[in-house]
Amino acid sequence: MKLEIVSPEAQLFNGEVESITLPGASGSFQILNNHAPIVSTLIAGRVKIQGNLKITEENQPKFIQEGTHTFLEIESGTLELRDNKVILLTD
Repeated sequence: MKLEIVSPEAQLFNGEVESITLPGASGSFQILNNHAPIVSTLIAGRVKIQGNLKITEENQPKFIQEGTHTFLEIESGTLELRDNKVILLTD
């Protein structure tokens, strides 16, 4: 599925991923390919992304890479998923 992560300053990531685990307002949840459409608010926590991410050098400090998992700490955010495209707006 396609993932786009956008902050007020810039687009942090845009590419293909296998799965995403997020800190939702009602609890942590995971999104896989062909997930039903969803809109959710996010709370402070760690976003876990699985896949072979190619992160630009300028955005590299924001992400933590451990093997095939990449993590991003967020304070809050909003997520929309439709047609295998995830848009994550975060600060």
